[in-house]
Amino acid sequence: MSDPTDITIDDIIQFLEQEKELYGSFTVPLPQKEEVTQEPTTVKSTTEPPKSDTESLEKSHSPEPVPRQKPLSLEERLAACTTLDELRSLCETADELRTDLEGTNTVFGVGHPNADLMLIGEAPGEQEDIQGEPFVGAAGQLLNKILKAINFEREDVYIANILKHRPPDNRNPNSEERARSLPYLLRQIDLIQPKLILCLGKVAGLTLLNKDTTLSSIRGKFHDFRGIELTVTYHPAALLRKEQWKRPAWEDVQMVRKKYDELGGKP
Repeated sequence: MSDPTDITIDDIIQFLEQEKELYGSFTVPLPQKEEVTQEPTTVKSTTEPPKSDTESLEKSHSPEPVPRQKPLSLEERLAACTTLDELRSLCETADELRTDLEGTNTVFGVGHPNADLMLIGEAPGEQEDIQGEPFVGAAGQLLNKILKAINFEREDVYIANILKHRPPDNRNPNSEERARSLPYLLRQIDLIQPKLILCLGKVAGLTLLNKDTTLSSIRGKFHDFRGIELTVTYHPAALLRKEQWKRPAWEDVQMVRKKYDELGGKP
């Protein structure tokens, strides 16, 4: 028996040829691999951030909402006025200063912006409304004469009213109109910083002193008003109607002149 290790490739081929002649051609089936069907898989991009991170990213790049500014209060708007011109501009746009009479002009005030003596009436009349300046009618002409009698020119003092607009039929200002107008007048007083205030008429005096009394009980003496000496006399329009009031009014303004000099007012 031959040694199997002596068999060569040629021997194997010869053997297969002999087998083919005896049994016919044949093939050796190869083992087939089992097909494996895989479900397609979706591969998430590693660069896509999680949803929560995306929302955070969008939020970080979206513009911040502009906070709504709270409207300034009247006190803040008045405090922002550091000059009479600024306050005048505010008064000209303030609807709350208007009365029931339509189409009236703002009558702000006139005179020396740093006057030591300030005169305050109650409200503008027809001529004041037309000219935009307080005390320019018949009562204003009488007031000029009174000022001259105690050695003042109109330009030496500052003249204003409680109301900045003319009321209908030249009536007295009502309580609501005075309450709406008073804060503006107080800011006007603070900017002028007078040493002395002369209220012309009962309405002006009672409004500033916040009293409900008679004119006779508050005239003829001085009251402390926000650190300012304040007194009250008759309104010039009342003096045109009542001759008997001119004597006490003259005494009042003489008292004002004396106090003005004592306080070291501008000569």
